[in-house]
Amino acid sequence: MLLVNQIRENFDAVLAGLQKRNFPDATAVLEQVIALDDQRKSSQTQRDQLQAESNSISKQIGVLMKNGKREEAEKVKSRTAELKTEIKALEDSTTQAEEDLKALLYTIPNIPHVSVPAGKSADDNEVVLENGVIPTLHEDKLPHWELIKKYDIIDFDLGVKITGAGFPVYKGKGARLQRALINFFLDEALKAGFVEVQPPILVNEDSGYGTGQLPDKEGQMYHATADNLYLIPTAEVPITNLYRDVILSEEELPVKNVGYTPCFRREAGSWGAHVRGLNRLHQFDKVEIVQITHPDKSYEALEEMSSYVQGLLQKLELPYRVLRLCGGDMGFTSALTYDMEVYSAAQERWLEVSSVSNFETYQSNRLKLRFRGEDRKTQLAHSLNGSALALPRIVAAILENNQDADGIRMPEVLHSYLGFDRI
Repeated sequence: MLLVNQIRENFDAVLAGLQKRNFPDATAVLEQVIALDDQRKSSQTQRDQLQAESNSISKQIGVLMKNGKREEAEKVKSRTAELKTEIKALEDSTTQAEEDLKALLYTIPNIPHVSVPAGKSADDNEVVLENGVIPTLHEDKLPHWELIKKYDIIDFDLGVKITGAGFPVYKGKGARLQRALINFFLDEALKAGFVEVQPPILVNEDSGYGTGQLPDKEGQMYHATADNLYLIPTAEVPITNLYRDVILSEEELPVKNVGYTPCFRREAGSWGAHVRGLNRLHQFDKVEIVQITHPDKSYEALEEMSSYVQGLLQKLELPYRVLRLCGGDMGFTSALTYDMEVYSAAQERWLEVSSVSNFETYQSNRLKLRFRGEDRKTQLAHSLNGSALALPRIVAAILENNQDADGIRMPEVLHSYLGFDRI
């Protein structure tokens, strides 16, 4: 959530950032923010003035009563009753302005970093680098949705029977590949200095608002209405919310956490060949990395996280590229996002497998996540997160890129986790 002072003091810059995101009616919305804040301040100032008058009258009444001037004191009391009514009305006006202001701020996305390119869609994203060699496959190459049937390692029909479309059942070596990748990703994160946590996979509304999934992505989340809880779309939500309403010391920064969870996304409106098989699921496994950093070091941390995720892809022997997302394709809460995509040689296209983002103070303002410096003053920390990694498209690329006429070769780095080297 943007700070009101940020909008007031940098109006033109904030407006330019929202325009880079193609945010509609940006000028009117920002002017409304300032008007609501002015209304809040005015009501609060009037309320404080009347409260001061009321306090003064109370003291006056005490003096009059002490001096035996009861009749005069009773006359003054009538004014205190009027003041109570006026103060209550101003308190209600202040509260309403605060609620309206907060609701409006929730609808405004983060401001893009200066390096974010302008653009409206994924077609306008900037390719930062490409790495690896795209494999040449044999003539009878198969996409992963045919390979999983051929080797009986993932069953979508059983998932439909048990739950519905988008909930696959992993079997035999398919299940072992899932477990191997999760353990590999977690072990690599521990080596890189991340502390493992195992968070809940259901969160409350406060957590959803804290990291920005609510109200922006409410329609994409599974909602357990009886208890008003949400199934997490990513471990970013519970892990970052560990630090909601927390004041860290500067010496504790950076905080580095990693966690594995299943993730749940309704993916309403998704259909077509590009989401076939493992390309888009309603339930999938993911290992997530989260950092809480000093504002001066968050972009250094972002580059480190990007390099770390690239290192995982290199160890898995997957050709990949890194994209800097344009203003129109960025997530609602992000200031700068790198997407990592692996190349699927059977599908002959790039598949997104990770997003690494810096949110600056956008989440921490919602979360009231602060740190205390040497001067004992508190300020908002910066939060970052990244997929390291999401499994479905990684599995798809491993199966497709490593297939030959006799089976599927497994990346060498996974052999010790799998207990086999081929499917």
